[in-house]
Amino acid sequence: MSFLISPSIEVFRWSLQPIPPFTWFGSPLNTLDVLGAVRLCLILRQLREQFYRQHVAKNGFRGVEKKSFVKSLAITLTVVCGGEAVAAPMLGIPPSYMISGVVVGLFGIIQAVIDAFPVVPDITAQLELPLSILDGFTRAFLLCDLIPPTVTAHTSPNISNSPWSLLVTSLLMANSGFFFVNMFSMLAPTPFALTTPTELQANGWTTADLWCAPTITALYAFLTHAQPFWADLHALIVTLLGGASSAKTVEAVDPETARAVCALLLCGLFIGRTVKNFDLWKSFIKPQPKVEKSKVQ
Repeated sequence: MSFLISPSIEVFRWSLQPIPPFTWFGSPLNTLDVLGAVRLCLILRQLREQFYRQHVAKNGFRGVEKKSFVKSLAITLTVVCGGEAVAAPMLGIPPSYMISGVVVGLFGIIQAVIDAFPVVPDITAQLELPLSILDGFTRAFLLCDLIPPTVTAHTSPNISNSPWSLLVTSLLMANSGFFFVNMFSMLAPTPFALTTPTELQANGWTTADLWCAPTITALYAFLTHAQPFWADLHALIVTLLGGASSAKTVEAVDPETARAVCALLLCGLFIGRTVKNFDLWKSFIKPQPKVEKSKVQ
C-alpha cells in the first residue's frame, strides 16, 4: 500500500503549494484549487447542456430561457458556497466568502472562461475516468483539510470535541450546494422550479457524494485523533484486535498519510462510480458462446 500512499503524499505536497499569479497578490491559491474549480465549472456546463438537449428533444423549445452567464455563475456559487451558508450559522462562525472574495473571484473568472468556449466535450467515460482521480484528490482536500478545522478549532469545547458536530458539518458543507441546485432544478434550461432533490428520492441515500463526506471525514479523524472520541475509539479497536496491550501505545497517523489514504479510497470510489454509470464493466465480461444441443434420435 505504501507504493500508492507515498506518491499521493507527494502529489498533495506539490499541488498545495501557492502558485503565481496568485502569490503576486498575497493569495494562497494553489494548483489543486484551480484544477478543482475548472473541474466543477466544466461539469456544471456539461450538465446544463445535457439537460438542454434532453428538454429540446422531448418538449421542443417551449419554456427554454435565454442563456445567461449570471445564472451560470449563481449556480456555481450555490454549489461552492451553499454548504458554508448552511453550516456556518449553526456553528456560529462567519462563512469564508464573507471574509475574503478570492475563492468567489476564482470561480467567477473560470466560469466566465468556460462559458466563453463555443463548445465543451460531452460527458463520456473516456473523460470521466481520469477525472475521477482528480475528484478523489480534490474531495479529500475538502473533507480532510478544509472542513474538520471549522469544528476542531472551534472556540466552544462542546463543538470542538463533538464527533457528531464534525460528521454533521461534513455532511452539510459537502452536499448542501448540490442539494439546493437539484431542489430548484437550476440546471434545467427552464425557469427555476421546486422539485424533490435526487438525494431525497427513492434510493437517494445511496448517492456516493452524499455518504462519502461524513465517512471520509470520520476516517481521517479516526486516523489522526482529531478529537478525543476518535483517539479513544482507535485505541479501543486496536486493543480489541490484540494490536496493543494498552491504549497509550496507540499513536495517531500523521495527517499527510491519513489524507493520502482518504484520497486513494475516494479515487477508487469515484472510478467505480464511473465504471457503473457507463457500464464499463460489461467490456470485461466476455459473452459465453451458445452451445446448441443435438437432438437424440
